[in-house]
Amino acid sequence: MGTRWDPLAAGVLRLPSGRLVRGRGLSRPLPSGLLPDWGAYLFGEPPPSVGWESIWVRWPDFGLPDDNSEFAAAVRELWDRSIRERVEVACYGGHGRTGTALACAAILDGVPADSAVAYVREHYDQGAVETEAQADYVLRFDSMSRD
Repeated sequence: MGTRWDPLAAGVLRLPSGRLVRGRGLSRPLPSGLLPDWGAYLFGEPPPSVGWESIWVRWPDFGLPDDNSEFAAAVRELWDRSIRERVEVACYGGHGRTGTALACAAILDGVPADSAVAYVREHYDQGAVETEAQADYVLRFDSMSRD
């Protein structure tokens, strides 16, 4: 711990506060360089095991999280840890579920909910947040994360 992500590395999103979070798709090879200290993995079935501390949030492809409270807690932990650790969030492709989670982390970092998807598309990946349901979920996240 202590060494941060390279802010220019592929998949690394800089939040407005300066926190760095890596998003990626597990369908692609692990990027070279530093490994995460912690990861949140968003899959319908248990994801492949990794060599660092991680959590799994059940979330089917192109859908929404099975448990809103569990997802909100995972995003909060991702955001909290990002101040001092290398954290990542990933799904199979690295766009829909990962982009949705990154947009929710951006909300925790102060980005207005109605701008969070655009922020992630501009600073992470143009294809982030793939479905209307995911975009609507981001809009509702602020109120869900306080429940």
